[in-house]
Amino acid sequence: MSNPKTKIMISNVKGFWNEKKEKLKKNFPMLTDKDLSFCEGKEKEMIEMLGYKLGKTKQELLNIIVTI
Repeated sequence: MSNPKTKIMISNVKGFWNEKKEKLKKNFPMLTDKDLSFCEGKEKEMIEMLGYKLGKTKQELLNIIVTI
């Protein structure tokens, strides 16, 4: 069962993901377009993979995404 807070944060990000994606790629050059490909329904998997790749917890990563 997913965390409702996480769903709210991700849905807030969805509308301007392309802008967030470019900022993330600039701040974390090891991320690729494929890493940052947003697929509705696969948000959890993307966040987990990005967290693993960056060595961040899910919450740390969500905070980065929201504030970037």
